[in-house]
Amino acid sequence: MTEPAARPDLSVGRSVIVETARLAALEIPEVLRVDRGGPRWRALLAGPPVMVRVRGDEVRVRIRIVARPGADLVAPAGRVRSAVAAAVERLLGLRVGEVTVLVDGVGG
Repeated sequence: MTEPAARPDLSVGRSVIVETARLAALEIPEVLRVDRGGPRWRALLAGPPVMVRVRGDEVRVRIRIVARPGADLVAPAGRVRSAVAAAVERLLGLRVGEVTVLVDGVGG
């Protein structure tokens, strides 16, 4: 039986981690968008909806979502957390230490 080939070393840019997290969150049906809720000017002043911190070999992700109207908010946040961690680990080969999900708005 042959051993699986080792994965080559890979450097991943922060923007790739951000986009991977965003796309993973959007796969959850209750997520309307990855963004800050409220008026547009607030989003412009407050910064990006996905923030990534890399320390050593560990990645921490903070993601803000807007939920669909009428959606349960607790269970989808857990699914977003799991989906983001799984996508970053599986697709990018990075170890995820923490995913913080903030439901920052509902609807529109």
